[in-house]
Order: sequence, then C-alpha cells, then structure tokens
Amino acid sequence: MTGVAELHAQALDVTGRIVTGIPAGRWHAATPCAGWDARALLNHVVSGNLWAAELAAGATIKSVGSRLDGDVLGSDPARSYATSAKAAAAAFLRPGALGAPCAVSYGPVPGSVYAGRRFIDVFIHGWDLATATGQDTALDPGLMEACRQIIEPQLELFRAAGAFAAELPVPPDATPQTRFLAMLGRGQ
Repeated sequence: MTGVAELHAQALDVTGRIVTGIPAGRWHAATPCAGWDARALLNHVVSGNLWAAELAAGATIKSVGSRLDGDVLGSDPARSYATSAKAAAAAFLRPGALGAPCAVSYGPVPGSVYAGRRFIDVFIHGWDLATATGQDTALDPGLMEACRQIIEPQLELFRAAGAFAAELPVPPDATPQTRFLAMLGRGQ
C-alpha cells in the first residue's frame, strides 16, 4: 500500500501536468468550483501547497501571518505551481513528518491527516482545472480509489464545511469515475 505522503506527491505530479497544459487563453475559464476561474483555483492550490510546506515543517498560522495571502502565482503560474508542489511534497516525505503535529486552522493534527487533506485537495482540483481548460479529465484509477478511501469516512464533515456539494444521482451503469465525482457533487 502506498503511503499518504507518496499519494500526495503523485497527485501533485498529476496536477502539475494539467497545470503545464493550460492554454494561455484559458486562465479565466470557469471551473466546477463556484466563483473561481482557473487562475483563482490554481492560486488556491498553490497557496495550499505553500501552507503545507510551512505547517508540516513546524510553522504556525501566526508565524506565517499574511505572507501567503493574495496572488501567489505571479507572472508564471505553472512555475509557481511546480515550485510549491516540490516544497509541499518534500515537507510530507521528510522522515517523521507524518507523525508530527501540524497547527492547521481546525486544530493541531498529525501530519498524516493534513497530508491526506492536501492529497484530496490537489487531486480533485486537478480534475477541476482539467475540466475548465478542456484537457483530458480521466482520473488515475489508483489515486481515485485511494482518494475515495480517505474521503468516505469524513464525507459528511467535508460537506458540512462546504468542501463538497450534495451527492449527485448516477445511472446504474455509471463508471467508477462518474460515481466518485458524483459522490463529491461533481458531474462529468
């Protein structure tokens, strides 16, 4: 079984390929995430990566302060993503990181819990970016199954926090990907 730090790193790589494939004219394309175009959604992901690198290394929200607020993409969004992804992956792959406490906004949690949340965020938003920018939206089956296993026990908590919409209905012959996305309130 692949560990959560490795799953997170794999999701960062998959999403990185999508980010580098975003055509110049599609940065303001609407995404499945209400109120976010592709650039705003990527800014959210990059900011999350930067926060993960800080918090998984022992920083606190207070010590980071407002340093990661606003536009973290600059003039080269793909490069900003790549830099942030490398830092976030390294933070959770560091020996002892998964057992160390991370001072996230919802309280201190083990690095493994935070890495799982980051894996979900990066993986799902990669699909959102692919959808918005006209790229291949096929999800990696292994990553999708791992993501489902992490999400399902916490699904109602995620919904209550506004991270996912209500489950969508699917036909009996729906593919595993269609079922997975519908569970998260996303349609194909």
